[in-house]
Amino acid sequence: MENAQLIGLSRQMALQRQMDMVANNIANINTTGFKAEQVLYEEYKMPVAAHGDFAGQDRTLSYVQDWATVQDFAAGAMVQTDSPLDVAISGDGFFAVQTPGGDRWSRSGAFQIDNTGVLVDSSGNPVLGEGGQIQFGPEESDIKISSDGTISSSAGDKGKLRIVEFADPQALTREGNNLMSGGTPIAPTNSRVLQGFTEKSNVSGVAEMAEMIRVTRAYESIASLGQKQDDMRRDAIKRLGSMNA
Repeated sequence: MENAQLIGLSRQMALQRQMDMVANNIANINTTGFKAEQVLYEEYKMPVAAHGDFAGQDRTLSYVQDWATVQDFAAGAMVQTDSPLDVAISGDGFFAVQTPGGDRWSRSGAFQIDNTGVLVDSSGNPVLGEGGQIQFGPEESDIKISSDGTISSSAGDKGKLRIVEFADPQALTREGNNLMSGGTPIAPTNSRVLQGFTEKSNVSGVAEMAEMIRVTRAYESIASLGQKQDDMRRDAIKRLGSMNA
C-alpha cells in the first residue's frame, strides 16, 4: 500500500504543477502577446524500488514525472486599435527590448513614449531598434511604422525596429512582465509588422477552464484513493491488535 500511495503522491505533485500553469494561463488571458504553456509528463521507473508480488520486469514501480514545459507559440488574434504606437508581428518574430538584465524578447507591441522621448514597452523597458534605442522629439508627430519595422515621423527616419526569430523557440526561457530570454536570435524571414494592431493572448478561456476542471477531478480522485488506503491500513492494524489480544 505504501508503494501505491507514493505513486499517487507523484501524480498529485505533477497535477499541482499543472494546475499552477493552467491558473497562470487564465490569469494572462487578456495580456497582450502572451503565449500559453503546457506540461509534458513521462513515466519514471524507480531504479531501486520494486513490488515483491510480481516477477521480472513487472516488479519495477512507475511514477509520474513532469519533466518539461512546452510553450504554445501559436499566433493570437489581431485586434485593430488604430493607435500609431500599437504594433503586432505577423509571423514568428519577437520584439527586442532592453532591460537591466540584458536584451529580452517579447510579442507584446503595446508601446508608449516615455517622458524622455524613448519608445518603451508597457513595463517601461526601451524598445530596441537595429541601432539601439528609438528616440522621439517633443514636437514630432505622424509616426508611421512600415511592414519591415522602419519607423518615421514628421522629423524623418527614426530607425528600424529590431525583429528577431529563433530556430528553436522552445529554448526560450519565460520571465516576468511577458518577456523571454535565452535562445540564439537570427534575422527574420517570415515576420511582418502591423501598425495599429495588437496581438491578443493565444489562451483559450474555455479550453483552460475545462482543463482546470479535469485536473481538479483527477487530483480529488487520487486523494480519495489515498484516503481509502489509509482506512484499509487502519482496519488492518485494528484487526491484528484484536487477534494478538
